[in-house]
Amino acid sequence: MTLKDLWVAYFQYPAIIGYLALTAVSVAVWLRYPATLAQTALSAAVVVVLYPLVWYCLHRWVLHSNWMFKVPFLASTWKRIHYDHHQDPNHLEVLFGALHTTLPTIALVTAPVGYAIGGVGGAAAALATGLLTTCVYEFVHCIQHLAYKPKSKLIAEMKKRHMAHHFHDESGNYGITSYFWDRLLGTFYDRPERPAKSPTVFNLGYTEEVATRYPWVKKLSGGIVATGHPRKRGDNHASEREAA
Repeated sequence: MTLKDLWVAYFQYPAIIGYLALTAVSVAVWLRYPATLAQTALSAAVVVVLYPLVWYCLHRWVLHSNWMFKVPFLASTWKRIHYDHHQDPNHLEVLFGALHTTLPTIALVTAPVGYAIGGVGGAAAALATGLLTTCVYEFVHCIQHLAYKPKSKLIAEMKKRHMAHHFHDESGNYGITSYFWDRLLGTFYDRPERPAKSPTVFNLGYTEEVATRYPWVKKLSGGIVATGHPRKRGDNHASEREAA
């Protein structure tokens, strides 16, 4: 895949189109209720600084939680927003977050901060910044999961860390474009530091034993719990279905 191919694929995703459309709406709101230049700049700056911490917290304590799949009405949400992504990290249909979960989160994190700084205009500026920051995150996330080899050493390093999170040990390297909070909170790692591969890297702790007690994600997954590398899983799944 070339960089051009990546850009073309990226801008075809409905989620990205949605983020950009709402950014335009936010700009229109700012034009109608403008904040001062200082308020606008401060609103945007706070969001840019705050975003990596919010993502880290959500990724570590929500997406990698062991409580969402225990609640029947949250099980399908957890399955869609992260379990499916870890079951098969190269499954493009679940590479981007679902808009009904991402948009409320972005708005709740950004708009109140902007409103406190610059009223409606500040909220619009903060929301637009959050949406565009999400687009940047998603583009880097695409690079990390698609068959594209980045030329930038910085982005290549980001991809290396993220691939370790998906294929070696999921309990670390929670960042996407920044690993500052991983370093600060002790979850940053190099693969040689963790020689043993995590047995739950593809199922996030939702094992067959756990599914016996909390079956909702398993039922939504066709009666299958992910085990092993996704490329080697097909034949095993077929056998399990036949046995069922």
